[in-house]
Amino acid sequence: MIIRKGTPTDMPAVLSLIKELAVFEKEPDAVVVTEEDLVRDGFSPNPLFHCFVAELNDQIIGIALYYYRYSTWKGKTIHLEDLIVREKERGIGAGMALYKEVIKQGEKDGVRRIEWAVLDWNQNAIDFYEKTGAKVLSDWRLVQMDEQGIAAFLKSNS
Repeated sequence: MIIRKGTPTDMPAVLSLIKELAVFEKEPDAVVVTEEDLVRDGFSPNPLFHCFVAELNDQIIGIALYYYRYSTWKGKTIHLEDLIVREKERGIGAGMALYKEVIKQGEKDGVRRIEWAVLDWNQNAIDFYEKTGAKVLSDWRLVQMDEQGIAAFLKSNS
């Protein structure tokens, strides 16, 4: 297995993994991002994300997609958006290898924190993260506003 930085030609496989994750997370129709979006947003002069891929027998079996954030308390941080391994390839160490690569990247970049979200029902992931020394915070709530919410807010507050 090879862990390497993702390239624009990897984006079809990356999108396939994103869609597989959406099915796993019980949101099969939620993915609207396209291969073109991924290429544009990840490989422009100012990329919005970076990714590592796990490759086995010339097939991408996993990804870790991350981007940089800024914390007013900590400074530069990394947000790990998704860590995905194809279901049939789980258990061979790809997830740990990708996870480790993101953490190594964070150390190399001098970030003060690496953060991500995990669904409260995904006990396997929670156990994995806690076993590695990560803290799963129960006192914070994830807040989001989708496109419809943005439009409704701006319309009612114009």
